[in-house]
Parts: sequence; structure tokens; C-alpha cells
Amino acid sequence: MTFSNAFDWTRRQVAEGRMPAAVLGVATADGVAALDAFGATGDRPARTDDHFRLFSVTKPLVGLSAARAIERGLLTPNTPLSDALPTFGTTRDDVVRLRHLASHTSGISEPPLDSATPLREVLLTAGRDFAAGSASRYSTIAYEGIAALIQHATGSDWEQDVASWATPLGADGFTLDEGADPHPIVGAAEAGVDIDRFARLQNPGAGLLGRASDLLAVATELLKGGGRIVRPATLAMTLRPLTGGIPRLEPYPAERGQDWGFTWNLRTRAPGLIDQDAYGHGGWSGAEFWIHPSAGVAYVLLTNIASPTFEADALDNAIIGAL
Repeated sequence: MTFSNAFDWTRRQVAEGRMPAAVLGVATADGVAALDAFGATGDRPARTDDHFRLFSVTKPLVGLSAARAIERGLLTPNTPLSDALPTFGTTRDDVVRLRHLASHTSGISEPPLDSATPLREVLLTAGRDFAAGSASRYSTIAYEGIAALIQHATGSDWEQDVASWATPLGADGFTLDEGADPHPIVGAAEAGVDIDRFARLQNPGAGLLGRASDLLAVATELLKGGGRIVRPATLAMTLRPLTGGIPRLEPYPAERGQDWGFTWNLRTRAPGLIDQDAYGHGGWSGAEFWIHPSAGVAYVLLTNIASPTFEADALDNAIIGAL
């Protein structure tokens, strides 16, 4: 296999100014198949072992920690958030459960990404957008609820739990520590996001820093069936669609051709893809993390541009086209 078209695509995005710095990596069940870095942030050249802000690619990593608690009998998808936070939802006439939090169907009103209020306080005081399970709208604050359930069930903070299973895979770079020196996000202030304030939130839905090699190590294990993270049956549970029969609201309306599983974005009807057997997640500054189980390949793109304009489906197709 040669992935030259995918690497040429990334090189072209950098040359044309749609990405400042970028790292692209491809993996199979045998490990890393290709990895390279492109561009620079100012005078700082990109390197393959650089840390980047993962933003929402954090979400499925936290989801895997929650799934591990489920297969240990410590949680179920039906566990109410109020088990961990008894004061949550006292003014609501519905019950928000783990499966709602994990599938963007909790109906919790969303705060700004750089909220000046601590996330736990936001979660406990947020209003209701819709009744739990009645619709799907993308939610990052829901992951503060998942983090609370993980801590309640396991006694570990969410980032410690992620490290507990990721580090043995060789994915030892996931961190909240700003000392990892991630590439700055170009255009963040212009997009209205205070990155320093955002970083202080240590958001379980968006806060992790990581390297391409960390995500590729996770992808390699998942392509093997996931046994060192979760059992194959548990992985299958996380990939079951949870939103197909309900209204899906902006920014992920039904015409985007995807469903939400248990924290995974399932692109089973994505009109722009060659291979629709794909699950993964994207991130606000351009991160892409996608796994194609039937094709046996996964890829990671890390970059650092606020509100990216590149067409990521083209990269996905270039990866699949190499097989």
C-alpha cells in the first residue's frame, strides 16, 4: 500500500494556506504504515512527535473509558446522571442517562467553548434544550456528565482513566498538561475563542492534547478488535447507532449522512465517502481520527487552524483509494 495521494493532499492544503502545520499518519492492525509532518506554525516547523490540541477527538477516548466501566458492571448505558450528581436535573421532568450523554441526545443547553464558569457548575445549572432522547444536537457539556459518571463508578478522574488503558498501548502522550507545548491555534482569537481560558477548563469533551502516534496506537488496537481497550462485544455496542429515528439538529442534520453511536460519529450514510463503514471523530481545529474496520485502515490528521475550510472527505477517499 502507498498513501502518496493522501500525503500529497495534506502537503497541498499546507501550501495553499488552509493548514499552518499538519501531521498525517496511517495505521493498520499491524501498526503505523505511514507518518509525516508538514508546514510550520510561524517559525516552528511541524514534527511527527509534536502535540496538538485534539478538541473533540477527546470525546471517543472518554467514551472508551465509560465503555470499560460498563463491561466491568460499574455503569450501564441507562445509568442516570443523577446517580453521580444528585442535584442535576431537579427542575427537569425527564431523566438524562449515560446513553443520552454519549449520543448528543441529553438536551442540556450548551455553553461557549471557552466558558468563564467551571464546567461542573455549568452542567448543574444549565437549561434544557429538549427532552432527553427526543432529538440530537451536538453537545460538549454532556461529557462533563460522562466524566462525573466515570469518577463516581471507578474512583478515577477521566483523564487518569484514559491514561490507564492508553499508556500500555504506547499511547502515553495524552495529557492536559500545557507543558506538552501544543502548536498554537491560528485564528482562535478571531474566531472568538480564548484558548487560555478554554485550556483551564480541562474539558472532558475537548481538552486533551496528544500526538498522532498516540491516536494511531489506539486505532491499531481497535482494528484488531479492541481487546486491550474493550472487549469486541463492547466495541460493537459503542458502534450501534443511537440517533437514527429522531430529529437531528444543526450542526449535524440528517443530510450529513451520519449517526451517533456511543460517543463515535458513525458515517454510515455519508454522501462524500467511498467507504461508508467508518467511525471516528473530528476536532474544532481540524483534527481528524477515522477508522475503517472493513477496509482495515485508520488515519489521523492533526492540525491547528480555527474553523478549518478544507474538505476532509477528500483525504478519507485518498486513504481508501490506496487500498
